[in-house]
Amino acid sequence: MEKHRIFTTSFASVYPHYINKAEKKGRTKAEVDNIICWLTGYSQEELQEQIDNKKDFETFFAEVPQLNPNVSKISGVICGYRIENIENPLMQKIRYLDKLIDELAKGKPMDKILKS
Repeated sequence: MEKHRIFTTSFASVYPHYINKAEKKGRTKAEVDNIICWLTGYSQEELQEQIDNKKDFETFFAEVPQLNPNVSKISGVICGYRIENIENPLMQKIRYLDKLIDELAKGKPMDKILKS
C-alpha cells in the first residue's frame, strides 16, 4: 500500500500553516509550540531542530521523545474522520495535532486543549 502523501511532507512546510491558523484567531506561535511540545515531548529546542532539519511527518513522529499519555483523551472529528477510529497510528498522531490546533483556533482555553 502506498504511503499517504502527508507522511512524506516536511513538518516544517506545514508548521507555518498551524501558526497562521492560530494567529488569524488571535492566538500565538508560543501557544502552537506549547501544544506541539505537550503532544510530542519535544523541548522547544528539539522542536526547532526538527523544523530546521525539515524532517517529514513520519520522521517527526518517529523521533518523538514521549507521546503525551493523555492523547487518548483527544477525541472528535477532524477532516471528516473520528480520531478515535483512525487505524493508522501515524495518521492518528497527525490528526491529534490537527485537532489540538483546531481547538486553539476556535478559542478553547489552553488548559482544556492540553487535557489538564
